[in-house]
Amino acid sequence: MTELRGLHLHVDAASGAAGDMMLGALLDLGVPIDVVGAALDAIGAGRARLKTAKVLKHGITATDVKVDTAGEIPGIAHAHAKSDQESTGAVPIDALAKLIERTKADEHDHDHHHHHHDHDHPHTHPLPTPHDHPHYHYSEIRARLVAAPLTEGTKRRALDIFDRIARAEAKLHGSTVEEVSFHEVGAIDSIVDIVGTAAALDWLSPASVSCASVAMGHGTITCSHGVLPVPAPAALEVMREGHGVMADGGVARELCTPTGAAILASAVTHWGPPPNGRPVGVGWGAGDVDLADRANVLRVVTLARFVSSADAIWQIDANVDDMSSELCAPALDAIFAAGAVDAWWTPIQMKKGRPALTISALATLDKRGAVITAILRETTTIGVRYAQLERTTLERSFVDVTTRFGVIPMKIARDGNLVINAAPEYEACAKAAKAHDVPVKVVYAAALAAFDRDE
Repeated sequence: MTELRGLHLHVDAASGAAGDMMLGALLDLGVPIDVVGAALDAIGAGRARLKTAKVLKHGITATDVKVDTAGEIPGIAHAHAKSDQESTGAVPIDALAKLIERTKADEHDHDHHHHHHDHDHPHTHPLPTPHDHPHYHYSEIRARLVAAPLTEGTKRRALDIFDRIARAEAKLHGSTVEEVSFHEVGAIDSIVDIVGTAAALDWLSPASVSCASVAMGHGTITCSHGVLPVPAPAALEVMREGHGVMADGGVARELCTPTGAAILASAVTHWGPPPNGRPVGVGWGAGDVDLADRANVLRVVTLARFVSSADAIWQIDANVDDMSSELCAPALDAIFAAGAVDAWWTPIQMKKGRPALTISALATLDKRGAVITAILRETTTIGVRYAQLERTTLERSFVDVTTRFGVIPMKIARDGNLVINAAPEYEACAKAAKAHDVPVKVVYAAALAAFDRDE
């Protein structure tokens, strides 16, 4: 049985953040590598691409993640990049998909450029010419993620992270999200980091996530088209849109990549210090370069929070009477992706006896704006109302119990050491019931009985 799941997650990013650092930290924390591997298999990338190793960074043992970028991801079409004269307005990202984070400055050939990020491992593949190297279109990558048999939570998190980066790049280059394309090597690298991290976070299912700030670095980086300031423009735009909190870090180099920024912007529910609580697990993820004054690592900590009666939350509501019911489910998905703690539809009756719905969402203050934007964008309402509430929450965690139908995760609610509620996860019960051709209630009862035995 494990205590890691369903707790508070705190991220320490004193040395910055990158996709491979976050994935390494979550694996080091105790997320089963098979969870990540299954997600990579589901999107066709294959778990064999992921390589992990323990490394020492300034006396700290951390997990280092590398991605094998050879070959292609089946099912994602790619097209050859056009020359400058043939350009149709798409934003071709150079040899390592700097849409995300991975181009060395001296390897750039295209109009819209990005630079090498020091957290990321260098690639060793020879660079094709700008006229013939294939690019994965973002629309193709997104379609693959949407169609893949990922868990709903993994899919939602991965799409949100990718969308944040694509929106930032499109804004910087005066383009649209649909026009963005990835070079195939960088696309594979980025897909593995992002989908793997999304799967790890979905498995952990943290009740909340905090980060005081992320070190961005300072100075400039010289690229083939001139000098760019640090923080990287894309990372800065992601942090701006996500209401993140930046720190300089005191290092004259880039510390936070666009992927690292997007993962934090997507996952963090509170930018500030961690809450009071009991530390349960600690994970360290390694960056690639060695920094002179500190370990180049990202740390994650799971905390069992104490019960609090002063936990502020915002409720956002809107009445809708002119929207197709088919749009309700995707609207909820978008609201959750924007950072809502919970969201739901309620049937109501409006003026003239007209049947209608109320969309409601709960969000922390730092996510309130993004949730409001999602409601206004995804529904037909022209306004929302919101108010601050206080709530009392029990300490929550997940444990795995072994039954004759397989391993079933249980959500546990405690007041101190006293178990108040214990409930098997429905999706796992339903899957096991189908596999063994028994009613879901039988698996449900077996999981409760196994939990009682283990307790």
